[in-house]
Amino acid sequence: MLDRRSFLLGSAATMALLPAAGVAAATVPVSRTQRVSAAGLSGDIEIVDDRLGVPHIRAGSIPDAFFGQGYVVARDRLFQIDLAHRREMGRLAEAFGAEFASHDAAARLFLFRGDVEAELARVPEHILACARAYVAGVNARIDEVLADPALAPLEYGLLGVTPLKWDLRDMVLARGSSFGGVEDEVRRARLAGMGLLDLDAVMAPLRPAWTLSVPEGLDAAAVTEADLGVLRLGGLPFGSLVPDALPSPAAAAAAQARANAGSNAWTVGPARSATGRPILANDPHLGIGGFGPRHVAHLSAPGLDVIGGGAPGLPGIMQGHTDRFAFGRTNFHIDQEDLFVLELHPDDPERYRHQDGWRTFERVEVSITVKDAPPRAATLRYAAQGPVVSHDPARRRATALAAVELQPGASGAFAMIAINLARDWASLSDAFRFHPSPTNFHYADVDGNHGWQVIGFMPVRRRGDGLMPVPGDGRYDWTGLRDFRSLPSEYNPAKGWFASANQNNLPEGWPRDRIPAFSFRDPYRYDRIAEVLSSQPRHGIADSLALLEDTLSTPARQLIALLPARGSAQAGPAIALLRGWDARLDADSAAAALFQLLWRELGNRMLAAIVPERARALVDEIAPSVLLGLLAEPDARLGRDPEAARDAMFDAALAAAWNAAREQLGPDPAAWRWGNLHQVRIRHPLSRIPAIAAAFPPIEGGGSGGDSYTVMARWVRGSGWQVGGGASYLQVIDVGNWDNSLMLNLPGQSNDPRSPHYRDLYAPWIAGEMQPMPFSRAAVDAQAARRTVLRP
Repeated sequence: MLDRRSFLLGSAATMALLPAAGVAAATVPVSRTQRVSAAGLSGDIEIVDDRLGVPHIRAGSIPDAFFGQGYVVARDRLFQIDLAHRREMGRLAEAFGAEFASHDAAARLFLFRGDVEAELARVPEHILACARAYVAGVNARIDEVLADPALAPLEYGLLGVTPLKWDLRDMVLARGSSFGGVEDEVRRARLAGMGLLDLDAVMAPLRPAWTLSVPEGLDAAAVTEADLGVLRLGGLPFGSLVPDALPSPAAAAAAQARANAGSNAWTVGPARSATGRPILANDPHLGIGGFGPRHVAHLSAPGLDVIGGGAPGLPGIMQGHTDRFAFGRTNFHIDQEDLFVLELHPDDPERYRHQDGWRTFERVEVSITVKDAPPRAATLRYAAQGPVVSHDPARRRATALAAVELQPGASGAFAMIAINLARDWASLSDAFRFHPSPTNFHYADVDGNHGWQVIGFMPVRRRGDGLMPVPGDGRYDWTGLRDFRSLPSEYNPAKGWFASANQNNLPEGWPRDRIPAFSFRDPYRYDRIAEVLSSQPRHGIADSLALLEDTLSTPARQLIALLPARGSAQAGPAIALLRGWDARLDADSAAAALFQLLWRELGNRMLAAIVPERARALVDEIAPSVLLGLLAEPDARLGRDPEAARDAMFDAALAAAWNAAREQLGPDPAAWRWGNLHQVRIRHPLSRIPAIAAAFPPIEGGGSGGDSYTVMARWVRGSGWQVGGGASYLQVIDVGNWDNSLMLNLPGQSNDPRSPHYRDLYAPWIAGEMQPMPFSRAAVDAQAARRTVLRP
């Protein structure tokens, strides 16, 4: 998949704890001020790095503050953002060789094809000035590195490459797209072609409830995985740089990250807050194991004061607070892409049926520069709906992709700048116009208000529900986009709090013709958050901290209630250990480890019982609600005597889980620990290259509690038990008393193993020890560890 985020966040890594070495070491006295000349500034910038390596940027103008952000992100994360830049722009082969040429061609296929100047003209000049300054800040640091290679991140010397300079136009061309929803469309069509469409609900129940049907004109039996075309490329072939490398698991890891990605966020209004002020908490759930997905920074200038976590390589702060309001975000669900099946002309494969005739593909010939080899030529095709991802003249068949992010006006590059410059709830409406990706936006301000607005762009389909591929003859084409104004919101809710955790939060009675997606997640995390918030008359900062670390598992609680009264001699010990358990997936819990082994056993056995062999490659997971439902009320899918089959399955799974625990954790159940399985290991995404592995020591040694369905979300990677993702950045904001706010950012601010901030937040993250988030000038100066002055 062309998913920048999945690649950057998801190496084949898992994680664990190095001895705590960063936080204490970072309390050094302020070093002497460093002065650096930087082209593109209008005045001096002071950068104060605090003891955690968080840069506090003090500028005389708002654009200069964003210049400072670009500079410090490149200072701390240059190779990370440079690799993303190369990938998005289709310029990997020129640095790494011929095996990357196909990836470069695919990347260029998905670059924006419209009028770049018109796109820039849509953006107000004051926002554009900030983006331009951010790019200049990145380039200023690159100039320093090119002038003095000693400043370069270690990867450049080891790989023999140099960083690319940035251009503002690139931010419009590269949309950072992820097209995982199309894979779901193909899966459903293939199941329909087998006559097994009902099995899709085993893996991914539709939320809201909806009846699946094959679109008129689609031959579901003809749909194959080949229709995904270049979308199947998966992870980049850096294994080519490793002697005798095994196939990269990056594609599978990316798919799993997409399936689990989410977040929690809540706001508590002053009437329910122990502080008398609003509280906002947020913990974006992203991949864990490679580069950290957030970089924390503080930007201040006359008219701007904002701090929080940003996405490296994108200007602005994604989660944090200004001097007026706090803000957070979780994934909302909008189906933003469709796969169109095109019929090719029998005599000319460059033409396809559309509307009442035949239309010719737009063809673009590109030349891809290749390191130590001649350039590679590639042909890119575009249909009326979008890029052609598969072109198969032998079958007279092609497929094209329509995606919101590829539409005019749908660049998200400027959205965070606009949000950061807003002053209140009303002015955010102007900012939301620049935010195409589906998001629950949470807000709380110094006047005691708090609100929620869904933002993002939603396609208007001529017909169809977006759940399967559709004919590309024009009947199903998109006719436009809707923005946030057609999506739900709430302001100062009567109950005094609001939360989102990727559950279906469409208001009751929401119009059926405006349902944005059917992929909302199981509500377990939200239900637990709501249970806690609704039970607390006065919710305090400490309560939010505890809730972010909450490991109570609703599926575990439900499974305990379904345990058989008695079992076989082999299953009895497992029943006894689980029956007295509190259903908390704590790292030091023996029962939690046993539960996870049992859960996997039950899932695998249930899939084997209800999914025919021919469909198991398509339906390889079972939704927790489906598993629990079949255990509670077995039906004919389990055979003539469903209850007896369920009882036998349960007993066998209990015995197998007990034996697996003994094998993996030792013979003494008293020594079992979920954290011993659920290890947290962070390594460089290119650590399969021996020189990279040697230079970038893994960050490891600690285990985590939680799983995909606890508020403290920590999902596993692949078929193992290591942590593959979760809340790597966390924040609790005391609105108005900003210096009382707290945050964590795993594993630290820097990707450089020579920096004290390479791993200094790993141990606190494992322990759940939130760190200060100083904001006022006095508080920042009290935490200062280093000062840098950038001068024009």
